[in-house]
This record gives sequence, structure tokens and C-alpha cells, in this order.
Amino acid sequence: MINLNKALLRAKSLPLAVLLLLSTVFSAVSTAQETLHQPWQALLTQHVSPINDDHSSQVNYAGMKNDHAKLSAYLTALGKIDQQTFEQWPAPKQLSFLINAYNAWTVELILTAYPDIKSIKDLGSFFSSPWSKQFIPLLGETRSLDNIEHELIRGDNKYADPRIHFAVNCASIGCPALREEAYSADKLEQQLSEQTIRFLTDKSRNRFTEDAMELSAIFKWYGDDFTQGFRGSNSLSAFVLLYREALNLTPAQQAGLKSEDMATNFLNYDWALNAAR
Repeated sequence: MINLNKALLRAKSLPLAVLLLLSTVFSAVSTAQETLHQPWQALLTQHVSPINDDHSSQVNYAGMKNDHAKLSAYLTALGKIDQQTFEQWPAPKQLSFLINAYNAWTVELILTAYPDIKSIKDLGSFFSSPWSKQFIPLLGETRSLDNIEHELIRGDNKYADPRIHFAVNCASIGCPALREEAYSADKLEQQLSEQTIRFLTDKSRNRFTEDAMELSAIFKWYGDDFTQGFRGSNSLSAFVLLYREALNLTPAQQAGLKSEDMATNFLNYDWALNAAR
């Protein structure tokens, strides 16, 4: 695999004709990387639709099942990316790849039982969860959804961005929306920001009074991720304050968050399948 950055540095002393040839090669490689997720983009556009005033989304799993050959081809393409290639990508490209892989493989897992399934939890057992199943060929190993999320995405705080919790989707009503488009390196910042606001402002899953906040259980399960200094926030209250304008927090609410005086309660999580009704 060509290391584009090193090759470009060496190319400065080459003749113009060679530079033009290298430019063409680099452009082709870049285009190939950009088109990797186009099949997933098409499936999402066709089979995922917003609900609940755009705070949530529902998935037409019947439609996904009819297009299963397209999904399978996309998953096969993801599996062909090797670790060396992946490591040469910049962080936004890596992260968008991993989020797309997680979400697409989650849909694939649901389709193994659809329509005879009411929750992703139905695919687990007393001894193991559906997220621990090792069935995903990715980056040279057979992985589980847990491995992708907790090792590749969250492991060692490599990407240092708690907003990933609003991007990965667990196929449940309580989960942040499955975005209706594929994640991409050039749009990742905007996409993560929009997903975070989309979820935080959903009053069915996150609510604020003058002296308390009732939050999704996501913030309880992954609380430590929101205290790692993301944009200066070292507490859950500080993270919420980053979105005070989108949440229309009153001065009193903001003061309570700043002083860490607001009580925090966590709401029950709805594990019902996020299927189109």
C-alpha cells in the first residue's frame, strides 16, 4: 500500500510528467476510499427515515432484507480493508469507517432473525450477549460488535470523542438515531455534532428541570467517557453545558450545571427494535 504522505514529500524533486502521473494515482486512491461507503449510503437513504421530530429514526428492515445482497457486498468490501491500509488513514477516516462498520454489521445481525425478533437482546443468551458474538471479519480478525466499539473505537481513548455514543446504533428505540447517511471523514465533525444535538434535545430521552436532569442510561453506562476533557469538559455537567444553546438552558440551569449542584437521574432504556411500524 502506498503511503501517500511520504510519496508526496519525495515527489517534490521529480519531473513534471512524473508528478502528474503520481497525482493521477493519488486521486484514484482517494476516490476509491471515498466510494467505499457509497453502498451503505444508498441503503440508509432508502431504508432509514426520521421520526419523533427528527430526534429518532426507524429502519425498514424488510426493505433491508430485500436488499441483502447489496448489504452483503458492502460488508465484504469492508472486510477487504487490511490493518496496514487502515493505519495509514487519518483519524477521521478511521473513525467514520469503524462507525459505519458497527452500524452495518448491527443491521446484518438483526436480519439474521428478522421478522421474528422484537429486540436485539433476543439474539443473545443467558451466557452471552448479542454484542459479544464473534462473527465480523474486519481488519484481519473475526470480531464482535463489542470489540469494534470498546476496543477499536473507545480503546485507549484513541479518538477522544464521546460523541461516538450518538453515532453507533444498537438497533433499539432507546438508542440514538441511526443516521440516514454514511459517516465520512470530510463531514465527520458536522455529523457527530448534529447527532449529539439530535439526541440531547430529545425530551423523551433527556429532560432538564431547574434543579435536575434526567438523562438516557447511555450517560450512566459510559459516564467516564464524558469526563475525559472533551473540549475542556471534565464532568457530565460540563459536557451538557457545551450544548446549552441547543438545549435552551436557562441561566439558573446553567448555573446549577456549572456548580455541579443539579441532581442527575437516569431513565429506563427502551430495547424494543427500532423497526418501521
